[in-house]
Amino acid sequence: MTKANVADAAQPVIRVAVIEDDPAALERISAALEAAPDICVVGTAPNVATGKVLIDCCDFDVLLCDLGLPDGSGMPLIRHAARKAAAIDIMVITIFADQDKVLGSIKAGARGYLLKDERFDSCAESIREVRRGGSPISPVIARQLLKEFQPSEQDADKKGLELLSKRELEVLKLLARGFSFIEIGDILKIGRSTVATYVKNIYQKLEVNSRSEAVFEATSMGVINMPR
Repeated sequence: MTKANVADAAQPVIRVAVIEDDPAALERISAALEAAPDICVVGTAPNVATGKVLIDCCDFDVLLCDLGLPDGSGMPLIRHAARKAAAIDIMVITIFADQDKVLGSIKAGARGYLLKDERFDSCAESIREVRRGGSPISPVIARQLLKEFQPSEQDADKKGLELLSKRELEVLKLLARGFSFIEIGDILKIGRSTVATYVKNIYQKLEVNSRSEAVFEATSMGVINMPR
């Protein structure tokens, strides 16, 4: 069954454009994609200049783009393709695994990020995934992104401290020691209603509903230290 027959029998063939300067890598990518009955390579380019022409003149569904090209970065090509049509899916395929390039590519419009050191025969499934609305990302890149967006315990503690004002922190520490609103007001020389306002703000910022929950949350975040 030809690819045209596949398109008639089921979903349309996915048209792919590839911008890659390494002839060996391009050959392997093209071979892997052409072996798939539902994918067709409709154009290739080896650099930024011809890549821009390819994007402007070729109709495609998915763009595979390298970042390290002989005449510059592939990042402008990603932005250019993203502006061409919202329906186009862009995937980076590169040797670069650093966070700046990953995040820069995603901000530019890439919906997938694959490393060349992985098997090229996974490209076809990654292309299908991105057309289904997914975001195929190499496992090592996914781990980096998770690490980037998961704050360390030190960062969490700092965030906890920044949540509360100096006065709110004072009130919270006294709450943790078991003082009543009136007693806290006497110690800090403020009215009971003012104490109640501070407590309300503390509850909202820590997303809790009671004194015990506030103390537990603040202790977990490192905002206060309870005696053992």
